[in-house]
Amino acid sequence: MPARKLYFDAVRVGEELPPLTKAALDRVQLARYAGASGDYNPVHVDELAARAAGMPSVYAPGMLVMGLLGHLLTDWARGAQVRRFGVKFVKMAWPGDTVVCKGRVTDRWGEAGRYFAELDLWAENQRGELLVKGQAALQLFYSLEDENRQRSGNPPIVVEVPRESLRTQVTDPAAAMKKTAAAGGPVEGARKQAPARKEAPREKPAGRVAAASKKPKKA
Repeated sequence: MPARKLYFDAVRVGEELPPLTKAALDRVQLARYAGASGDYNPVHVDELAARAAGMPSVYAPGMLVMGLLGHLLTDWARGAQVRRFGVKFVKMAWPGDTVVCKGRVTDRWGEAGRYFAELDLWAENQRGELLVKGQAALQLFYSLEDENRQRSGNPPIVVEVPRESLRTQVTDPAAAMKKTAAAGGPVEGARKQAPARKEAPREKPAGRVAAASKKPKKA
């Protein structure tokens, strides 16, 4: 039976990827990863070196946890092309930690016969603490029919799909201000000006009493 493949017409924004729970990390796994990756930093395999560096014990390389997150992505998105995959390391993983990898579809769109999806990905330990967070972008066939057409040398199925997104859309501040102003509403981000105050016309100072301003004539 052929392996399941993921097609664009089956992807939904907000869809959660089935969590992938890995076995608890152990020192043998850290040593194997060091050999496979060529990363022989002793803080990951040598207890004395780790303590000399100020750590309570050896700890897992961040790239190992990223690899586990990549396992979740590629297993879920079989048949898709990974166009981008990046992460930010948040917290260390230690021997004995169980890594749980999770993900969610955040964006989906198609144009000119090309179809894309973006995802938020993250890994937690057994206490629910965030270890790694990242994002990925995929390109997919629209459907099985679309894949068969393209692999036969025919043009793709073209369906224009407007972008759907869970992320907050960033609008042009200048355009937003003009639109709001045209609607007669308050303009966000604009500097509020105090209404001009109408001042009463200044009155001329009363003239001095003539009798007081003139010197009395001598008799």
